[in-house]
Amino acid sequence: MKDERLQLLALPDAELYYARGFLGTDEAEHFFQALENKVAWRRDEITLFGRPVAVPRLQAWYGDPGTDYRYSGLDLSPEPWFDELQALRERVSAACETPFNSVLINYYRNGSDGVGWHRDNEQSLGPRPVIASLSLGQSRRFSLRHRDLPEHKLQLELNSGDLLIMAGATQHHWLHAIPKSRRQLAPRINLSFRYRIPGPGG
Repeated sequence: MKDERLQLLALPDAELYYARGFLGTDEAEHFFQALENKVAWRRDEITLFGRPVAVPRLQAWYGDPGTDYRYSGLDLSPEPWFDELQALRERVSAACETPFNSVLINYYRNGSDGVGWHRDNEQSLGPRPVIASLSLGQSRRFSLRHRDLPEHKLQLELNSGDLLIMAGATQHHWLHAIPKSRRQLAPRINLSFRYRIPGPGG
């Protein structure tokens, strides 16, 4: 990774890099306000075990033409990049020397919003995807656990402006989640940049 602030975390079967304060406090607040107001937020339902379930957060999909995304019965066509989002793409791409053509943006309104255990292992991302996760707003706990080695787990408190990179075989061996919380929490925005191989479906 090019940016010297990205520190490699020692985990088996993973390439995980973490940069605390990748964006300064004022800069992170500027981007949070811009995205909160400009992103075309969606309230979606996905299909789990054959029935529709409300996604416990707001979300949006932005990207280059041809980066349509499909998961759990939900089809997302990319919204076009706007200035602040493009600026963040360029900053993050330069830091990890990786081109990104799409981003999934999640808006966690409060502690009742979260995301369960999962892997970003869609075929369209390739066998060793680089997923760059940028946090803005409220600090939230980010949990990881190894699929086959239950003794290996990690919890990070991701603060506004922090950048986390999951690369190499991480998505094959590790699950990650943003747990819900009973605490009163302010909104958080997370941008998950990735390179999606252009084509139909996801």
